[in-house]
Parts: sequence; C-alpha cells; structure tokens
Amino acid sequence: MRRLTISIDDELADTFDRFMQQKGYQNRSEAFRDLLRGELGRDSVDQGGAHHCVAALSYVYNHHQRQLAGRLAQLQHDHHDVTVSTMHAHLDHDNCIETMILRGHTQEVVQFAEALIAEKGVRHGKFNVIPVESETNGREHPQHHHVHLRPHR
Repeated sequence: MRRLTISIDDELADTFDRFMQQKGYQNRSEAFRDLLRGELGRDSVDQGGAHHCVAALSYVYNHHQRQLAGRLAQLQHDHHDVTVSTMHAHLDHDNCIETMILRGHTQEVVQFAEALIAEKGVRHGKFNVIPVESETNGREHPQHHHVHLRPHR
C-alpha cells in the first residue's frame, strides 16, 4: 500500500470531515478510498473501459397504467441474459417498486437499464453500476459454466 499526501483548503477539509462523520467512516483514508473507487468506476463505465459490470436498478411505476407491467416484464424477458433477479413490492393501491440485479457486458446492461427507465410511466428510476473484472485466469473449474466476477479494487 502506498501513502499519498494531499493538501486541501480548510473549508474543503472541514466539509470532508463532516461527510466522513455523517457516513460513519472511521478514518479519512477509507472515506477517500471509497470516493476514489466510486469516481474511477463511473469514469471507467463512461469511457467504455469497464467491459463487465454488476448493477442495481430501482424504479417506481403505476401498475394500472395501460400495459406498462406487461411491457416491463417483456423487457426483462428480452434481456434475460443480464437480468439476475427482480424484487417487486406494492407501495399502495396504484404504485409498485421494483429493484433488479443485473450483470453482464456493461454496454448491454446500461442500454437495458436506460430503456427500462425511459418506458412511459416509469418514475424515479435510479441505476447504480459497479465495474467488475472476470476471473478467467486459470481459476475456472471445469464443472462451472459461468464466469466469476469481482469488483475492481
């Protein structure tokens, strides 16, 4: 592990300390590492450098809206290769929330999530992408027919 020394103005340092305390970090180093990992991960996805990812997609929709639930289900079936799991909950008589776990080639996952969020009637769509690396360097077992993924460090 390498040690980095940075200089920042007092106001920014105070803001960072408040952020760290609000989020429950025990020290500045871990808070800084998490912020840096997050930003580098977003940049990797934005620049096309993350070939694989895992992601969480959450959205709210009115299940009474004409054919919306069917369209959402059809989108999921059309992208069954990136859809790992979906959890559905009823918020009230009209509104539902769904959270999906996705994984696969980043471009395909992002396109699917954006298409689903863009469906007419979907509200409050949030999408969180985590770039991952595939473990194929001799660690595969012959009986496994899938790829192991691990988060970028």
